[in-house]
Amino acid sequence: MNFYEHTIIARQDISPTQLKQVEEKYKKIIESNSGNLLKTEKWGLMNLSYLIKKNKKGNYIHFKIEGSGKTISELEKSEKIDKNLLRYLTIKVKKIDLDTNYFEKNSEDKEKKDK
Repeated sequence: MNFYEHTIIARQDISPTQLKQVEEKYKKIIESNSGNLLKTEKWGLMNLSYLIKKNKKGNYIHFKIEGSGKTISELEKSEKIDKNLLRYLTIKVKKIDLDTNYFEKNSEDKEKKDK
């Protein structure tokens, strides 16, 4: 089994319930294709570097997956036809860091800004 980091960017104008449905849909696809979802991170609504399909922002969801190439190909096949997604990216990694969440607001960062 290989390790993958997979990020999807959903449209900015979908509702929170639709965003949750998108997340659940791809979790089911991963698990139904003999993949193991190790961690899911919701990075939230962030600015895009350039317009994508007339959107300035996107909702980011990041999955850390253990699976095979078949798992990823099925996942990407489904994402190609999903109208709620703007982009997706899969990266194969040797080792997964499950401890660090890079987009989480730390209390230390808030304290620095307050001073």
